[in-house]
Amino acid sequence: MAQFLAFNPISATDWINALGNFAVLGVCAIIFAETGLMIGFFMPGDSLLFIAGLLTLSGKTSTGVTNSHHLSLPLLLLAVPVCAVAGAQLGHYLGARFGRPLFDKPDSRLFKRKHVDKAEEVFHQYGETKAVVLARFIPVVRTFMNPVAGVLEMPAKKFFVANLIGGVIWADGVLLLGRLASNVISADKVDKYIIPITLVIVVLSLLPIFFEWRKSRKAGPAAPAGYPADDQDSVASSGRHRSR
Repeated sequence: MAQFLAFNPISATDWINALGNFAVLGVCAIIFAETGLMIGFFMPGDSLLFIAGLLTLSGKTSTGVTNSHHLSLPLLLLAVPVCAVAGAQLGHYLGARFGRPLFDKPDSRLFKRKHVDKAEEVFHQYGETKAVVLARFIPVVRTFMNPVAGVLEMPAKKFFVANLIGGVIWADGVLLLGRLASNVISADKVDKYIIPITLVIVVLSLLPIFFEWRKSRKAGPAAPAGYPADDQDSVASSGRHRSR
């Protein structure tokens, strides 16, 4: 009972410890829920994948004690991307199937309208394909981007391609980063490094948005409201013509 009360749902290590021998299956289920169900936004996707990768190198800790949570890297590299893509596909389907009413609910502990608004902002700012790929690396946004893409009528085939690219790069990329880190961090020292590791992951997740923001600032003022970015030059040209 005490262990249950001490469980932290946003802690990757607590999830791994709780899942025990079913850790690989549990990681897949959590990634599916985080990317496919709007109630999964609080789950520790990035840090969970990193810790899972961290526990794949060896069954021994630095003190020689057997690591009971030793995970199979090949299995994770195959199964996790499948679940990440499948979860996002479910989110897109739900958005396309139910439309705006899917988000017509009051704020609660499991739903915040601001998360939907943020996902829509990213979708419009970077375009359909780029937004779906980038969203994989942005906590919370990656949960809401998929149903938002469905609500905004992103074509299913186009979404699948972007989803596949983003899902594989994100899932296998973070797993392999964890595997590389396991060369210098043994399993019995994970708890000591989990906070700085998580902070680094969050910073890395926000870098794509930072670079896109800098790029948009350098590109000059945005197109007038109601005009696509590609039409900005033609709009400016027509404005100059009228001024004559």
